[in-house]
Amino acid sequence: MGTKITLTVNGASVTREVDAQTLLSEFIRETLRLTGTHVGCDTSQCGACTVHLNGRAVKSCNMLAVQAAGAELTTIEGLAAADGSLHPMQAAFRACHGLQCGFCTPGMVMSAIDLVQHHNCSSEEQIRAGLDGNLCRCTGYHNIVKAVAQGAAAMK
Repeated sequence: MGTKITLTVNGASVTREVDAQTLLSEFIRETLRLTGTHVGCDTSQCGACTVHLNGRAVKSCNMLAVQAAGAELTTIEGLAAADGSLHPMQAAFRACHGLQCGFCTPGMVMSAIDLVQHHNCSSEEQIRAGLDGNLCRCTGYHNIVKAVAQGAAAMK
């Protein structure tokens, strides 16, 4: 027997029954089948599972699904406009080649949006410090930093 939770996911109301111990990342991927949210470490160290909860970036492997009851959740799938056009940060990652394998990219994009919206980071040093909790094993971060700066400019 589980617990029934209701929350808004990418603009749509969702009600599901979940086990009290289900991680939010597992709920997103397994129950809702929104597989853009990646799980890299299950210890909140890598940032691949970052989503927005009530407009703030959170690592979804570090909280229970029941803790999100009543909240507004946005995943990487919820960023693009209804017509399919990319969010300015997604477009910047694409234009600046801010990805290689792409595994970290959803979490990086979600963290970068939060960084711009809530922390007003724009310099290379600020961006690098702000993305400290997100790991990328492929790019060396140079193009990611360029992408965040370009995305920040486009979001203003």
